[in-house]
This record gives sequence, structure tokens and C-alpha cells, in this order.
Amino acid sequence: MSSCSAARQAFKVLISHPNVPAPALDLLRSRGGELIFCECVPPSRSEIISKVAGVDAIFWARYQPLNAEILDAAGCQLRAVSTMSAGIDYVDVPEFKRRNIPLGHTPDVVRNSVAELAIGLMIAAGRNFHDGRCKIGRSQWRIEEVDWLMGQEIRDSVVGFFGFGGIGQAIAKRLQSWDVAKILYTTRTRKPNEADYKAEHVPFERLLKESDFVVVASPLTEETREKFNSQAFGQMKSSAVFVNVARGGIVKQSDLHDALKSGRIFAAGLDVTTPEPLPADDPLLKLPNCVVLPHLGTQSWKTTTEMGMLAANNILNALEGKPMIKSAY
Repeated sequence: MSSCSAARQAFKVLISHPNVPAPALDLLRSRGGELIFCECVPPSRSEIISKVAGVDAIFWARYQPLNAEILDAAGCQLRAVSTMSAGIDYVDVPEFKRRNIPLGHTPDVVRNSVAELAIGLMIAAGRNFHDGRCKIGRSQWRIEEVDWLMGQEIRDSVVGFFGFGGIGQAIAKRLQSWDVAKILYTTRTRKPNEADYKAEHVPFERLLKESDFVVVASPLTEETREKFNSQAFGQMKSSAVFVNVARGGIVKQSDLHDALKSGRIFAAGLDVTTPEPLPADDPLLKLPNCVVLPHLGTQSWKTTTEMGMLAANNILNALEGKPMIKSAY
């Protein structure tokens, strides 16, 4: 066995961000981990590369590119990498496969937190939260008018999901008590458990045509990139509310802006954008019918701690020669 693959009890882990949840760090230390921290937030590429050399594992906490440059800088002794995220579109997965380096991520533990936020966006966008708050700030209350700031209810609505994995199903589960009329979803293949959510698998065009709320909960792939564009928005109801809690790249943002500004669709609620951070002068932020959040889907103490613990356990399992709890491939 070469020196690069020899197992050791003590091990070094690069922690890409200094504010990783303490329980995850304590777990790694308790099992013999020497933790090497990047100190800047966000870490510079040069800091990562200077500190990653010689580590046995990498705990990757945010969305910077994770690719051959990092793996080369780490060296041949690298035995495990886990992200602290559900999506891994920023990871060069084929490069990990080519090098046979175990790669973990944290998909399942995020679903409840993201589902709660998605329903919050459905309500906030559908019921004019942003426009109403802006009108308060401008002293433009017109509550004496019966039809002032009329919105869309979830009750008796058709909710369509683009993507119906763990997060989509967690949202649908919560909607069972909201008296929705119907749940539709579009995926490449029918889900065997669709009956659990009273959901119907439909083509994309039907999803757009019939849904009162369209919720994006799909991974970003070349197939889904800019799937929601002027053509898609043109097929939606003028009363439709569009919600994206997946990835900003699934939407052609300029087309969404035009659809909202022209009244082609009623409103949108976004937790993800392109780019992130979204510039303060972005046209979307000037629209009264667009609720924009700074990617808060997993930003709760409970979920972030669970993500950190899962990422740490992914690393520990791989270093001990066991399968990761949540492997990316």
C-alpha cells in the first residue's frame, strides 16, 4: 500500500468556512480530526489552495466551484470530500468519479426548512406582501377600497411542481391540509409514491397551463437551465404565482422580469437568483409583485446544524472505509 493511501487514525480536514456549526466541528475533533480553517468569508481561492495541501478530507460549506484545481492542490492523500449543501451543480462530479474520491452532500435534511420557506413565498407573493409593505412606507394605504391589493389564495388552487423529489414532496405534504384543488408535477418519470400526495404526473405544457401556483424544486442541469423563459411564462395563467426555491439558473431572469412587469403572470417569489448576491440595482428588485429573498432556504439553526452533522459523518464514514451516508454518486 502506498504512502498516499495508507490509513491513519489522526486526520486533517480543511473547513472551507470558519462559521460551520460547532457540533459538526466537535464531532470531527472527537474522532481525531485536526481542523484547518479558512478564515475569510467568503474564502479566497488562494487561501483555500494554500491551506488544502496535504489534507485527508475537505468540508465544503458553500457554493464556490469545487473542481480539479482544488483536488490537485489537495494532493493524492485526499480521501473524502463532503459539501454542506443539497445541490451540487457547482461541483465537477465527473472529475471526482475519475479520481475515485468519495463525494458526499446533504440533500435530505434540507427538505423541511426549504418546504416551509416555499409555502411562505407562495403566500407572500400571492397576497402582495412586498407591494403592501412598500405602500405603507409611501403612506399609500387605500384599505377603504374593497378591491385594494387583491391576491391569490392557496385554498382551492392547482399547485404545479417542476421537480418532485424530496423538497417538492415535502411541500406537497404540507399542502394536504390547505384544501388545494389539485397537485400536478412534471418530472422525467412518474413517481411511484405520487398517490401519497394526491399528485398527478403531467407534461410540462399542461403544468404551465393549469397551475395557479408553479413551484420550481428541480436540480439545475443542462436540461433544466433557463427552462422558465418567455415561452414558458407565456403559457401560464395571468393570475399565476411563480415560486423558485431551487436554482436561479433554471429561470431566464430577464424574461421573468418582463412577464411580471407586463402582467403576463401575477407575481413571483424567489429564494434563488442569478447571480447571487443579486445586485442592489437589479430590475427585479424594483417590481412590486416580486418577493426576493437572499437564499434563505436552509438558514435555520436546526437545519444548518443537521447539514453540518451529516457532512461530518459523510467524511468520517469515508475515512473509515464505509459508504457515505449521502453520497453524490
